[in-house]
Formats: sequence, C-alpha cells, structure tokens
Amino acid sequence: MMKKKDKRKPPGIFSSGRAPETGTQVEDAEFTRAGKEGKAMYCVRKVTDDLYWVGANEHRLRLFENIHPLDGVGVSYNAYLLMDEQTVLFDTVDWAVCRQFLDNIAHVLDGRPLNYLIINHLEPDHAASIDEVLLRYPECTLISNEKAFMQMRQFGFNIDGRYEEIVEGDTRTFGKHTIAFVYAPMVHWPEAMVSFDVTNGVLFSADGFGSFIALDGVLFADEVDFDRDWIDEARRYLTNIVGKYGPHIQALLKKATPLLPDIKFICPLHGPVRRKDFGYILEKYDKWSRYEPEVNGVLIIYASMYGNTESAAMCLATKLREKGVRDVKVRDVSNTHVSWLISETFKYSHVALMSVTYNLGIYPPIHNYLMDMKALNLQKRTFAVVQNGTWAPKAGDLIREFLDKELKEITVLSDELTINSSMTEDDLQELDGLASGLVDSMKE
Repeated sequence: MMKKKDKRKPPGIFSSGRAPETGTQVEDAEFTRAGKEGKAMYCVRKVTDDLYWVGANEHRLRLFENIHPLDGVGVSYNAYLLMDEQTVLFDTVDWAVCRQFLDNIAHVLDGRPLNYLIINHLEPDHAASIDEVLLRYPECTLISNEKAFMQMRQFGFNIDGRYEEIVEGDTRTFGKHTIAFVYAPMVHWPEAMVSFDVTNGVLFSADGFGSFIALDGVLFADEVDFDRDWIDEARRYLTNIVGKYGPHIQALLKKATPLLPDIKFICPLHGPVRRKDFGYILEKYDKWSRYEPEVNGVLIIYASMYGNTESAAMCLATKLREKGVRDVKVRDVSNTHVSWLISETFKYSHVALMSVTYNLGIYPPIHNYLMDMKALNLQKRTFAVVQNGTWAPKAGDLIREFLDKELKEITVLSDELTINSSMTEDDLQELDGLASGLVDSMKE
C-alpha cells in the first residue's frame, strides 16, 4: 500500500523516493535533506538583488564530455534562481550534482513554489535535471525555444502541458524583472540561446564566457587573479568545445554589442560570474572566434620516441630565446592531452611541428593533433616543420601536405629541416636558420 505524502515536508525533497545518484527506490524520509525539518545541506551565493547562484561544483569528474581532462581542477555547473513576484530558475545541472542543486533551490525558495524554468542550452550537463525539477515543483512551467523542446523530447523528458515556447526577441515579465531572449545557434548547439534581464542587466550567457575549474566558494571573476589562474582553462574550454563555431560566436557578439552599455553581470553556465572588466573577456572571445593569436610567440610541439627529436626541440627553444623571443612554449605531444595543444595553438602565432617518422607516416599523436586542428577550424597560423627518420624520413612532407590542403590561411615556412636519427653540427646550423626564419616571420 502506497504511503500518503507528508504535507508538512517543504518543497525540494525527493518526494518520489528516488535517489538521483543511484536511481534506487528508498523511503522518502531518508532523502528529506533541505528545509526547516531536514538537514541544511545548501550551498548558495547571492549574485545581485533577487538573484542567487544555486549550482554545484564537481571534483569527481575526470574527463569533461568524456574527452577533456580536468586534472584535479574540477568544474562548476551553474544555475541561477530569480526571486521575483514569480520565481524563475535559469537552467539546471548535470545529474551527478543534482542532489546539491535541489537542496540549493529548496533553501532559496524557502517554501515558495517554483513558477518557471528557463532553459538556455539543452546539453545534458545543464539540462539533465529538468525532470527532477518538474517532479518536485508541479507549478513549474518550462520556457525555451522550439528546437530545445524538440531535443527535450529526444532525451525523453516529460514536458507535455508544461512548456511555453518563445522566439527570438520575445520578452517575459515576472514582476519587477523582464527577461529578453536572444538566439545563439551553434554556440555550440543549434538550440542555444541567451537570456537578458533588462531590469538589472544580467546576461545569462549559456556556454558563452565559461571555463573549466570548480568555483569552490568563488562566485565572481574579480575574486581571483583570472589572468593568472583561469584564462588558460577558459581558453581550453572555449577552443576545444566551441572553437569550430567561430563565425557563430562572432554573430552572437554582434547581437550583444547593442546590449553592452546595459550589461552589469555575465552569468555563464560554467566558471565565475563577471561583474566588471567586460572588455577583457570580450577581447579574448573576439580573438579566439576570429582565430587571431593572442601572443606573438612560438609553440614547439614535438614527437620523440628515443629522445633525439626532443633534443632538437630543446635546441630550437634555446635558439629562439637567444634571438630575443620572449614567448616560447614546448610540449611533448605524447605527454600532453590534445585539448591543451589546441588551446595553446589558438594562443600562439607560430607553431614548430617536429615529428619522428613512424611506419613511413606521421607519428600518431601528431596526426591526431593535426586532425583536431582541422576539426576545430584552426587557421591564420605560421608553421615550421622538422622531420626525423633513420632510414626513410617522411613525416615532414606529409605534415606540410596536410597543412596546405586541410587548414585555412596557413603559412608554412620554406626552411624545412630533416634530421637523420640524431643531431649533427650541420643540423644545428640549419636549426639556427630555422629559428631565424621564425623570428623574421614574427616581425612581418
């Protein structure tokens, strides 16, 4: 016989008796975690008047999208709750942190119903908890666009009779606050949009302006040294996940330009909220989405099986430094995840590719790196190529062919160096010449 629901329990409990981490059936009382009668397990921060961050951080996830290593830094899943005459939740979180998210909502609502849930982006790390929200808040109505609702049905969400469809340019008023909706297709899914609170200047930017790294108590970008501690992870996030869609980012930036004087907060779905220095991050996004380098420097990517090509890479880095190049980065392709290689390739103006020949072809990790560059639409870079081989050096020619045919607006320096097994005095002189060619190219 089914137990009657305890009407004294506050909203936000697991009234279905289903634990989100396991999906098993349990007694309701075991999961009464938030509210006056349960344990206060919430973790929230106030963004501005009437608006609260109710997301959650995750450190257990090892690979974001099961591809990109988090290397212990974690990631945040951001959601925001507006407390107006009607209450409005902006997006949800990944299933893995759903419990914390629900506790946070229940704490901020403090017994009030949740009236609306606005979905800006339907990727599961932001939308997986839609059903859980609708289950616990029967008064809640979904607001999003036609493509988003189509995808919700594909994911199996039960939304019939619970949604309100908007189109670009629509607005909705929830009391003091009026929200305007702007489409952001392919940044980086076709249904993506952003929402702008015209009352207090909050831009809910979906995956735009996001970053890896868990917040861990931080809310605002100005609470950290962003340029020192966060920018590399913000670039890695953008270039690997949205990098292919530079023209679409440019289109969104143009749409956002008229709003810039009115924007007071940028609230992304990952990473910290920005409330000042908007020009800093907008300049970065403009460069990344136009495939323009941030730094006039040299990224050296090498593949070495027994250390000989590695020695050549170290010699090249030294010669570049001796010639006055301040920004030089050296990466072993076999020991560096390709997401970092892509991020740094977006950063630097020049790339020296140094590869051993493998089975008469390109060393596999170098080949994978080249394929990722192609997939992510990298362009407007200058490359130098060095090949190594004991009996049939081929990698360099194949790399040059790939760069010429597969990438856009690419310059490959004519000074190509071939090493037979290990460096000789003649090779050192040629390497010096290659370094000089890179330096001259950087001055153009």
